[in-house]
Parts: sequence; C-alpha cells; structure tokens
Amino acid sequence: MGVMARSAVSALLILLGCLLVPVSVLTVWVHDIVLDTDRYVATIAPLAKDPAIQDTAVDQVSQAVDIRHNSQEITADIASWLRAHGLPERAADTIEGLAPQLDSALDQAVRKVAVHIVRSEQFPAVWTGANRAAHTAVVGALTGKGGGPVGVEGHTVTLNVGAAVERVRQQLVDAGLPAVTGIPDIHQRLVLFHSDRLDTFRRSARLLDLAGNWLPALTVTLGGTGVLLARRRRRALARAALGTALTSLALALALVVGRRYYLDHVPTSVLSREAASVLFDTVVRFLRVTVLTVLVLGLVVALGAYLAGPGRLPSAVRGRAEVLADSAARWGAAHGMRTGRAGTWTADHRRGLTTTALLVPVAVFALWNHPTVLTVLFLVLILLAALAVIALLAATGRTGAHGRGG
Repeated sequence: MGVMARSAVSALLILLGCLLVPVSVLTVWVHDIVLDTDRYVATIAPLAKDPAIQDTAVDQVSQAVDIRHNSQEITADIASWLRAHGLPERAADTIEGLAPQLDSALDQAVRKVAVHIVRSEQFPAVWTGANRAAHTAVVGALTGKGGGPVGVEGHTVTLNVGAAVERVRQQLVDAGLPAVTGIPDIHQRLVLFHSDRLDTFRRSARLLDLAGNWLPALTVTLGGTGVLLARRRRRALARAALGTALTSLALALALVVGRRYYLDHVPTSVLSREAASVLFDTVVRFLRVTVLTVLVLGLVVALGAYLAGPGRLPSAVRGRAEVLADSAARWGAAHGMRTGRAGTWTADHRRGLTTTALLVPVAVFALWNHPTVLTVLFLVLILLAALAVIALLAATGRTGAHGRGG
C-alpha cells in the first residue's frame, strides 16, 4: 500500500471511529441501563421520593379514585326515600342538591388518603415494584415487544399506577367510605412521554439494540487501526482523541436539545414540567455521565499525546521534569539514599517501563465496569505517579553510574 493510500485509509478509519463514538455510547446506555432490570430499577427508584413526582402521583391517583357519580346517586336515593315518607318536596330537593358538597368532601378525603400513601414509606415499594414488573414493558415500548404496566398508546408512553390507586381505595373503605367498593378496577396511567415521532424513536431504539453487541468494539477497532496505519501515530492518536471529544460534545448538546423537545411535548395536564424534568434527568443521568467521561478521556489522551511530542512546550515540560528528577536523585545520594541495581535496571529499561505504565491504565479503563470522570482522573493520577517513580528511579540509576564512573 502506497504512502498516500495508507494515510487516506488511516484518516478515513479515524473519522469513522470518531463519528461512531456517540452512537456507541447510546448503545451502551440502552444495553446497560434501559435493558437491564436491576440498573433500570435502581435508576428510577429515587423518583418515588421526589416532590414533583409525588405531586403528580397524588393528582393521578385522586383522579383515578373518582366517586363523585356515587354521591349523586346517594343523595337522589335519600331524597326519594324521604319524599316517599312525606318530606316536603322543597326539603327533598335541598337534600338532593347536597351532592356537590358531598363530592367536595369525598374529593378531600380521597386526596388526603392519596397524599398519605404517596408520602409514606409504602409508596417507594409500590413504585419500585411496579417499575420492576414493568421493565419488560419498557423494553417493549422501545423495541415493540412485550406489555405490562408500561405501554404504548398511539404516540404516548404510559405507566399504569393501578397498584397505588388500589391501595388508596382500600384505605378509603377502611376509613368508612364503603361507596368506593362499587368502583370497578382502575387502570389509571401516568404519561411518561408523548411525541408524534414516537415511532421514529422506537425504530431507532431497535437499531441501537441490534448494534449494541458489536458497535462499541467496532468503533475502538476502527479508531485503533487508523492510528496504527498512520505514519505519525502520536499525531494520529491526538487527532483521534480530539475527534472523540468533539463528537461526545455534540452528543451532549443533542441531549440538551432532546430534553427541551421532551419537555415541550409532554402534556402539562397530565405531567407537570417539574415532574417531566426530574423524570428525564433521572433516566438519562448515566448517559450524561458516560458522555462526559468519554469527552474528558478524549481530552486527556489528546493532551498526553501532545506532551509526548517534539514541540517546544512539550520538550520544555519533559526537560523540567528530568531536571527535577535529577535534583531529587542527587539530594538522595548526598543523604545516603541509594537504589542500587533497581535504579540502574530502570534507567536501562525506561522505555519499556514507560510503555507498560501507559498500557496498564488503558487496560484497567477498558475492563472497568461503568467508568466515570473520577475513574479517568484517578487513572491519570496513578499514571503520573508511576511515571514519576520511573523517572526518579532512572535518575538515581544515572547518578549512581556517574558516581561509580567518577
């Protein structure tokens, strides 16, 4: 392969790898959060104690336990009975007109019980249990399979809050309101998402699901092969890392736009903007963490590749580090501190040791389960410490060799 062709292939592979980075991040999120029951439940569980979600749940449950039609029947029956027993028509009409007041009293009782249920320690268990049972239906909402409490109705994704409604109804019965026993089983649904483009999102989710097993590995392979084929690998690595950071930044901006789109398309009549914001932020929290982690990792690798280069600033930085290491070695030698053969061996094998020190954090990061920005910074600190130890040992080896030579 000619030099020009090899450079062109290298650039193309690096470009493809960078462009696939955000898609790969999405596939990881879909597989590790959306399609993993334990992580999904752990992600959604804190919402049970969020005030905005609780207020929405109270409203939905209160609307579901609607017994006002029974109050009209009750007052009508009482008025008819009293008329049959000689009560004046005007008085009977007055009693029959008490239905709105009875409605108000019943509404207050229902809301009071709903608030008690939602604010109590019972609701997190109801919420978590419903979401765990609904996980296959969440997958179905994205992939078109399954069913359950979470479902797709036209352009809307909903969650059945019937379990909470049933508890409220039972407490109303226990509180002495037997009229609620005549209410049929309720399947009130809490709107999670509404969009005319739901079908598009579902098709995209299915594609991400299919690509999730191989796309991340393919992305790394493309980028790595492009770097290895490049004539100037250090520069190619820096460019690939910067490209990764830029595409990650683009995905972060897309999340901002997606959040606004989501909030604008959730009907405020069924889900307040505050509740919708909390719901969106909770579900995509790990996606945001992953995007930020990849962005920071790209910047760190690009900076490292730059500092390893021949430029004036990188050379000055490395030169200053060598001067400090030599000064520390001379100070140690003057105070009777020696590293002996370890220092000499390190000085002779410094290049290989440095390469190993660079590869170990890369391997640890690759094997780390759900790394974060703190993971990247921790590994960078460990790497810098290892390089400092290698530089210091190599400096003591040189100092010892010079001392013997003198």
